Formats: sequence, structure tokens, C-alpha cells
Amino acid sequence: MHAALASRLAHDRQFALALAAGPVAWLALAAAAGGGANPGWVATDPLRFLSLAAAWPLLEEALFRGAIQPALARTAWGAREAWGVTTANVATSVLFAAAHLATHAPEWAAAALAPSLVFGHFRDRYASVVPGALLHVFYNAGFFLLVAPRPPMA
Repeated sequence: MHAALASRLAHDRQFALALAAGPVAWLALAAAAGGGANPGWVATDPLRFLSLAAAWPLLEEALFRGAIQPALARTAWGAREAWGVTTANVATSVLFAAAHLATHAPEWAAAALAPSLVFGHFRDRYASVVPGALLHVFYNAGFFLLVAPRPPMA
């Protein structure tokens, strides 16, 4: 990561709040799910964990925030902003949540909308996929360690 970007992120209160939101969300989701997590699966299947926690988030960020969102943002429609959120971010986040229907139950796919809006916010704020990618990896790692039971094989 470029030193200037790292320095900006280190001093960005919004980014700090987004990081802090991860553990809060994990605790809330774990409580709502009845505490069915089994983090021991990570020790027996570390490559699957790395795939879910790092590889997939990085690929998703490259596609959604690296290609789709900036392409939409270059249009007059996508550049519109309301309450600090661009139309490009909203459209990309809806596509992101819809893409999760392929591997997630509808309620979990819908739940992907909120973090996607956060990732998209940082894409717009920094004109970079890096902040959102860092958050995405962090969020997924915590989710698969602390909330989700062992994910089914794809």
C-alpha cells in the first residue's frame, strides 16, 4: 500500500469507525444466529478459510469496486450523490448483494448490502479499492471465524 494512503487511513475517523463496526456486527450476528459458530474448522481447513477471508473478497473488490463502480461513477447518473452516497455505490452494492444469492441464503445475501455500501463509500472517498478491500478481508475473516458455522463446500 502506498505510504500516503496508509497515512490517510490511519488518521481517518470514518475508517476507524468502519473497522470498529466489524466486531460489533459479528457479536450481533452471532447472537442472532444463536451462537452456532465453530471456529475450529479453520484449523482443519485453512485454505478454505483463506479463500473465504481473503481471496474472494479481493476478487470481489477488484470486480465491484475496481471495475463496476468507477464505470458507473463516470456517468451523470452514477455520479449523483444523496446523503453522501453515490448512485454508482448503491447500484454496485445491489449487484454485489444479488451476486451473493448464488452461494448464500436470501437473508444473508441481503445482509451483504450494508457492508458493500461501506466498501463503496471508501472507494468513492479515496478513489481506490484498497480501503474497501482491507475492510472486506477484515469483515469476512471475523465473520467466518466468529459467526458462520463451517461453510458448505461450494
